This record gives sequence, C-alpha cells and structure tokens, in this order.
Amino acid sequence: MLWPHVDEARRKKPIHFPPLSVLAGAAWLAGSLVTLTVGLAVAAAHGGPAVWSSAEDALRGVVPALVAGFLAQVLLGALSYLMPVVLGSRPSATQQATKVLDTLAVARVTMVNAALLLAVLPTPRRVQQFSWIVVVVGLAVFVLLLARAWLVARKAGSGPMTPPGRGARVDPDKGRRLGHALAGLGVAVLVAAAGVAVDPAAAGFDSGAATQAAGPAAQSTGETTTVSLHVQGMRFVDADGRTLGAGTPIEVPRGDKLVIELTNTGDQRHDLVLANGARSPRLAVGQSARIDAGVIDGNVDGWCDIAGHRQMGMVLRIDAVGGDGDAVTPGIGRGSGRGMMHGRMMDRGRQDSPQAAQADGTSAVPSLPDLLADPGPGFQARDAALAPASDETVHKLTLDVTDEKIEVAPGFTQTLWPYGVDGQAGTVPGPVLRGKVGDRFEITLRNDATMDHSIDFHAGSLAPDRPMRSIAPGESLTYTFTATKSGIWLYHCSTMPMSLHIANGMFGAVIIDPPDLPPVDREYVLVQSEEYLGADGSIADQAKINAENPDLVVFNGYPNQYDHDPLTAKVGERVRIWVLAAGPNDGTTFHVIGGQFDTVWKEGAYLLRAGNSSQGGSQALDLGPAQGGFVELVFPEAGHYPFVDHAMVDAERGAHGIVRVTD
Repeated sequence: MLWPHVDEARRKKPIHFPPLSVLAGAAWLAGSLVTLTVGLAVAAAHGGPAVWSSAEDALRGVVPALVAGFLAQVLLGALSYLMPVVLGSRPSATQQATKVLDTLAVARVTMVNAALLLAVLPTPRRVQQFSWIVVVVGLAVFVLLLARAWLVARKAGSGPMTPPGRGARVDPDKGRRLGHALAGLGVAVLVAAAGVAVDPAAAGFDSGAATQAAGPAAQSTGETTTVSLHVQGMRFVDADGRTLGAGTPIEVPRGDKLVIELTNTGDQRHDLVLANGARSPRLAVGQSARIDAGVIDGNVDGWCDIAGHRQMGMVLRIDAVGGDGDAVTPGIGRGSGRGMMHGRMMDRGRQDSPQAAQADGTSAVPSLPDLLADPGPGFQARDAALAPASDETVHKLTLDVTDEKIEVAPGFTQTLWPYGVDGQAGTVPGPVLRGKVGDRFEITLRNDATMDHSIDFHAGSLAPDRPMRSIAPGESLTYTFTATKSGIWLYHCSTMPMSLHIANGMFGAVIIDPPDLPPVDREYVLVQSEEYLGADGSIADQAKINAENPDLVVFNGYPNQYDHDPLTAKVGERVRIWVLAAGPNDGTTFHVIGGQFDTVWKEGAYLLRAGNSSQGGSQALDLGPAQGGFVELVFPEAGHYPFVDHAMVDAERGAHGIVRVTD
C-alpha cells in the first residue's frame, strides 16, 4: 500500500496539499496497522478471557488515528484534487481554485499531524484536549478554503479568457516551505506548552519537586538512590514484591537524591504524591512515571491522591537513614534499582480530605448547617412513584457519570458522581430500571467525570471481569445481562474504594417483577443510604465512612424529604412499597407507623401473603446492606402515617417520611 506513494514521492516532490495530505494519511494507516498488530499479538499472549478485552482496547486505541489521521486526511487530499476540476469552467478557474486550496499547505499538514501525534500519544490530558482542538481546526480550515475557492473560480470563470501561456501555475511558496513547516510545528508545541501550563501537576511538573517542604536545605551527598515501585490492588509494592504500608517504609541514605520509578500495574488510575511536593501525573493502567523526589534529609510521607485511595492503604513513607547516629542498613544500594525496607510503624494519621482529623479518626466538618431543617416553601421531593413494568423485553439505556454539585440537605451541597440518563444531569439514587424475568438489559456506561468509574448490576449473573471493569474519563462500555431472577437489585460503582463511590451517590435500583405479580393501586420505591459529609461543596468523607459514622441516613437521597412533600394514598387502596438498602455500610428495618403489612416479599421470596390462613401480619422489613424487597398494606382510615428506619438513631438522622392518606 505504501509503495505507490513512496515511488510517486521519489519521482516528484510532494510539495502541495493534495499529495502531502494523502501521504500523511497513508502514513497514519500504516502506523495504525502496526500498532494494532502489536496490540493483538500482546492480547493473544495473555490468553484466556483477557484476550478479547485486550484486543478491544487495542482496536479502540487506534480508532482516533484511523479517523482523523487516515480517513480525514485522505478524504481532504482527494477533494483538493477533484474540487478545482468541478469548480473550474475553464483552465484558469481550475488553477485559481487549486491555488486557494493549496494555501499554507505545508504549515497546515505539519500542524495537524504534529497535534494529532500529541493527541493520540499518552500525553497529559490537557495537552491531548488542546491538541484535538488544533486537529479539528486544522482540518476544518479546508471548508473555509473550499468556499473561497468556489468564489475565486466563479470570478475567474466569468472573466475574459487568459491568453495562452499566461495561466501557467506559479509556486508562491518556493523557498518558504521549511519556515511554514516550522510554523506548523510551533503551533503544536505551543499547544502542548499551554496544556502543561493549565495543569502542571498532571504533567509531572511541580515547583517543589526537588526540595523538602520545610526545614533547612538538605546536604547532598551527590549520590542517587533509585526505587522501583508498582501497584498491586490498593497498595504500592517494591521491586521485590514487598507491600509498602505499615511497617515497611523505604530507606534512603540521608542526603541522597531519590528517584522513584512508578508503574501502574493496577486496574484503574493511580498517582503518587509526596509531602515534599514531588508527584507523578495520574497514570492509566500500564503507564509509568519517573519522579524526582529531590534530596532526602528527613522522613517523607507519600500517598495516592485519588479520592479515597489513601484511606484504602495506598500510602508509603520514605525514611532518611545514616548520619545523626543512624546506621545505614547494610547492603543498601545507590542506583541499585530499589531502596531497602525496614519494620517501623507507618504514620497514617494524615487525611486526604480537607477537614482536620479528630481523635476518633473521623473528620470534623466545620459549621454544618441544620441538616434536618425545613427546606422552605416550594420544596419538591423526588418522585417515589413507580410505573409498572413495560411490555418491552429489551431495555437499552445510556448512563452518564458526571461530577455534579447537588444539594444533599437544606442549604448544603456535595460534589457527587451520580448516574444520569442519556446526557441528563445525574440523580441520587440513579434511575430505577424495571423489567421482568427473561428481559435483556443493554446498558452503556459513559464516563464524563474526572476519575475512573464503573458499574455493577446485581440483577445480572455473569463473570464481572470485563463488564464491571473501571473505565477512565472519556471512555464508555456496554454492559449486557439477562434478568434470570426476580428481585429489587442494587447497582453501584465497583471502583475502589467502593465505599466512597457508593457514599458519593453512585447507586440505584433494578426491579425485576416476580412472576404473576398482582397489580396494586399505588407503588412506591424507597432506596435508603447513608451520607458522610465532607465540607460544603466537596465529596464524601472517607474517614467517616471507615469509622461508620454517617451524618445523615436518607430515603431517595435527601433527609426527611417526604415529611415536607408526603407520599399519598387513599383509604382502602392497596399500596406496595419497594425498599432497597444501598448502604454502603448499613441496612434498614423499614416500618410504617400505624400500618401493618399483610404482604412481605424479601430477597426473592414471600415471607407473608395477603389472605394467609393464620391471619398473621408484619411490622417491619429487615434488610442488610444491598438487600431489598417490598411490603404491601391497606390504610384503614385517613391520616398521616410516618414511615421510618426503625433503627431509631437512623430515623433521627433523616430516614423518615410520611404517607398522607385521604378518604
């Protein structure tokens, strides 16, 4: 495929836009095919179920290069050949149109391809975003030039015929092409610099990277110690496979310069931040970074800075040894590829949330408002009414994950990561999905947030390896399952730490009706969860989650909302209430004050059915975290019937509402 282009270029220099664009496109096709071949070979080497997942990742990785590099440039190059002929009614008009489409050809082709290279390589995210803008603009210029070429050709076609010999094409760019190429390259370089300037930390630059955070200047020995680390689960691990954490800090000779070579061998993005200011960019799976930690003259803490990862144990400590009476551990090597470890206790007192740590390990959130206050006139609770299951047997839906500031209590917001439907703003809980046994669900998860996320449907029975994997910002995956069992099933983000992702709003319900479920007059769904509040506007507090110390316990995402905007029913109506305990840590004991349940269905089975011969009743539906069921009752008279989690401290934290019953 390449040879005709090479042969043509050898006989005639490609100095104009059509051959330059087509040749660049051919080069991108060749590069993409080589990259894809290598990716497929690596996938095959993995063996087992990982083959197709890795192969898909390899194919997905070359799609941008194929579309923007190959397809777009070959198309524009071909149009640059053909359109002047179409536009020109005489040779002079064709020549003029060709000249317009050839404007700054070398600069345009160089700029687009240099920017595209930055966009598809593993450069910092901001650099990639800015580079894509340059690529799109560079390609779109063709449309403007085409419009101008049409005007020029039209004018030339309506004028007098050009005398023979005077219409010969002139090369106005002769001697300037090197300058044009450098100018195009300069645009791409400036864009990369702008991306780094906007987000220097993501690019691995930090003004404090080579110095300690405080204290006198370190006395350098002039030597360098290099430490190789990788990721295993939620831990940093050294080259010998030892897990860094409590009892295993890294020892570095005092005064040595430390270089850390970090490779992300985990299953989601990670980074490493040191207390002295040095840090890595956020690394995708398989990426590596070299961190210059500067001269080590004291103990330095390190951690993964992604929300919740620090509390999950992604911490380390660097100890300066030798000097001041300390003996250097025998055998410690400078430049040996790793530091040595020893058995001191790790200081894990730091928190990565902005609040100050308390003695019990939770975080003190300053100036919390009255979380159970009246939300004011005009408040509208989340609609808890549940529509019947449709007759559809295939349910297709796109769930979008975004970072959203959402009011979680009167006058108090948190930055949550909710699931939204088809581009709409997310809600907490996420949308309720409903179907019947045998229905097929095709759910596309699209990550438009700022960190890795995933989804786990308890309603599906299948190997979790691929559909429940974490995806990076900008990625998507399709999760397909067939409902084989009835129940009210939890779905949630399964990216670690799961407790934080669930507490930060990433959960919802799937209801699969039991066979022959009788109709009722009204159906409601209540999803109970806990809220562990960070500062106003921030995310949930992982330290509170770990301590199991919630600020609020709520139905459908907001405390006491159905006190202010009650559910409704009429005397004598049969009411079914579906209940799901989303956690992340606690269950519920659901109770309606003044009501008695004649039907109780829990975790796929009836515990009690209306008309049972014993005339028995039920007062509460007890559910552990992630369990669900429904209750049915008939209200005997008009009035206000409170419903609560009968773990009374949780009812007092906001798990409280009212059913207003009228005649």
